[in-house]
Amino acid sequence: MMRRTLLIGSGSYLPERIVTNEELAVRVNTSDEWIRQRTGIGQRHIAADGELTSDLATKAAERALLHAGLTAEDVDVIVMATTTPDSTFPATATKVQANIGATQAFAFDVQAVCAGFVYALAVADNFLKLGQARTALVIGAETFSRILDWEDRSTCVLFGDGAGAVVLRAADLSGPDAQSWGVLSTHLHTDGTARDALYVDGGPSSTGTVGHVRMNGKEVYRHAVSKLAAVIDETLAANGLSASQVDWLVPHQANRRIIESMANRLEMPMSKVICSIERHANTSAASVPLAFDEAVRDGRIKPGDVVLVEAIGGGLAWGAGLIRYGAPVMIKSGTAETAREEVVPIA
Repeated sequence: MMRRTLLIGSGSYLPERIVTNEELAVRVNTSDEWIRQRTGIGQRHIAADGELTSDLATKAAERALLHAGLTAEDVDVIVMATTTPDSTFPATATKVQANIGATQAFAFDVQAVCAGFVYALAVADNFLKLGQARTALVIGAETFSRILDWEDRSTCVLFGDGAGAVVLRAADLSGPDAQSWGVLSTHLHTDGTARDALYVDGGPSSTGTVGHVRMNGKEVYRHAVSKLAAVIDETLAANGLSASQVDWLVPHQANRRIIESMANRLEMPMSKVICSIERHANTSAASVPLAFDEAVRDGRIKPGDVVLVEAIGGGLAWGAGLIRYGAPVMIKSGTAETAREEVVPIA
């Protein structure tokens, strides 16, 4: 038997308010054409007054559990990726735990900015594979609009608010295909020397204020293209797969040009890339699970599909993961004396 971490459900939530490029053009010196040509973004969702990161995360979590056919009582651990917590402490995950009634779960936050969901996925996967938990709720949620300088057109046009979540479930599988299901691998990296390429100019220990996002766009783009390409190659090599064996790429939704660069790297048509940036903008840690859930809900990503996720964010921190989505079922074959279990994908 082999313990695997299966991804069996997903959910997401976007605030009701939509801010278009045209609306931003009234506020700062920009235009719909300028934003679309440079980023691929057409609109973004913005949290309402009084709507917190925990509110977005709670709704995404509830939808993910419903999709997985589980209840909050089944959850053993909640790992939440966010850069915009409700408060400095306690962890926003603890509020989500209380909101959904996951009384048996321990909960904490992970902070790796836009790469946060991939980091949280890796952490939760290890908990499950080590037997310290059976069911994990992994969330990426942000109210990034709260840390934007709305007079800085180089950053305020890029980001939006939202939340996405997935449910992971440990399962002991046997058979020749057992190791090819679930979270196949995750790969994480950090380069703190590039910290000034993307950061917030505030914090409890430095200024005592929240601060605003500051970015050197050219530097971020240069790092993103090279580092994401390298971690994609690393991920494929670790699993002995070629790019042609990947069914879907779910990239961080930062910039359409970066997304297209990664697709070209894989020689993958854009029809096999989940790209939601035009409607969601960059939702930081929420971008990958938001895009993933959208593709599951509309039927593009199906059980048994091999999905590559990748992201890079401030730190710089970046990573990738490879997942065969869905859950197998165990069937018995052979006679009573020679019966053995085999893994068969659920249709």
